[in-house]
Amino acid sequence: MKVSIRTYLKLVLIFILCHCFFHSIMAASKAKYAGEFISIGVGGRALGLGGAYAALASDITAGYWNPAGLSSIMYPQVSLMHDERFADIVNYDYGAVAIPVGPLSTLALSVIRLGVDDIPNTQRAGVDANGNHLPIDQWQNFDHLDPANIYYFNSADWAIYVSYARKVNDQFSYGANLKIVRREMDIASATGIGFDVAARYSPYKNLVFGGNFQDVTTTLIAWSTGTEELILPTLKLGSAYFIDALSGRFAPAVDVDVRFENRKSASNAHIGAMSFDFHSGLEFDFKNIFAVRVGYSDIGSLNFGAGIHLPKFDIDYSFAKFNNVDQLGNTHRISLTFILQAEQFKRNPE
Repeated sequence: MKVSIRTYLKLVLIFILCHCFFHSIMAASKAKYAGEFISIGVGGRALGLGGAYAALASDITAGYWNPAGLSSIMYPQVSLMHDERFADIVNYDYGAVAIPVGPLSTLALSVIRLGVDDIPNTQRAGVDANGNHLPIDQWQNFDHLDPANIYYFNSADWAIYVSYARKVNDQFSYGANLKIVRREMDIASATGIGFDVAARYSPYKNLVFGGNFQDVTTTLIAWSTGTEELILPTLKLGSAYFIDALSGRFAPAVDVDVRFENRKSASNAHIGAMSFDFHSGLEFDFKNIFAVRVGYSDIGSLNFGAGIHLPKFDIDYSFAKFNNVDQLGNTHRISLTFILQAEQFKRNPE
C-alpha cells in the first residue's frame, strides 16, 4: 500500500502531538494552576453564559474560546473588555482585532492582562526605635516604616494569542492559536509559548459542537530565577442548540473542561488525574436587537448578562455572584465590539 508524503507527514504530526499529550499526563503531578489566569475567559456574552461558549463562539472572542469560530466573521471586528475583581484589587483587561482574509480564512490578535498594580515593597523600609534601618532578615526590632525606602511595583500576567481559522464548508471549520505567555513580578519574569488547536462542527442547522485543545503540546513557563512551570493541556468541549420562538432565538449551551492536572477535589468531578469542570448557559436573543443571558460556571458563580446590538456596535454586560465566598464580592464585566460593517471591508466571497 502506497502512502503519500502528505499522509506520512500527517501521521508524524499526530504521533508527535500524542507523544507530547501523554507525556503531559505523566507529568501531571508536577504542575497545577500555572495558567489559571488564562482560564478566566473574555467577552461579556460568553461570561454571562458561565463560560459555556466553545460551540457558540462565532465572533471575535472566538480567538480565545474556540479559534475555529473566527471563520464565521464577515467583517473586521475590534473588541475591548475591562473587569475589576475582588473589591477592585485585581484588574483584568482584554483587547482583540480580527480580520477576514479571503473567502475562507480569518486572522486575529488577542491580548489579555491580569494585574495587581502599585504593590508596595517594604522589605528595606523597616526602621527600629533608634531610627536605624533594619536588614530584611532582622525585623524583630521593627518600630516603623521609612516612606523614602518604599517602592511600588506591578504584578502582571499577559497572554497574547495569534489566531488562524479556516472554513472547510458550511458544517465544519478549524483553527489554531500561537500563544505567548508573559509573567512579571517585581524583579522576576517568565516567558512561555504554547499552541491551541480547535474545530467547530454543525451536523444540523440548529445544532453546533465545538472543541478547543488548549496548550496541546504543553506550555513551558521559564522564569528568570531558573524555576520552570508547566501549563498542561485542557480540552474544552461544548455544544449548543438554537430554538426559534417568541420572535427571537433561544440558545442553551453546555461545556466541559477536561484537565489532566490531578486536581481531584478542586474540580467538579474527576477520574484519577483527569478532572472535569462544567459550564452551562441559556441565551435569548430578541430579533437581533437585545439579548438576556444566565449561566453557571465551573467555580460556582451564578452569572447574568445582557447585550444590545447596535449598528456596527455590540455592548455586552455580565454579572457574577460568587455563592460560596461572599468576601470576594461580585464581579461586573462589560465588553464592547466594533464591527467595520462596510462593503469595502466585507469578506471577499471569491
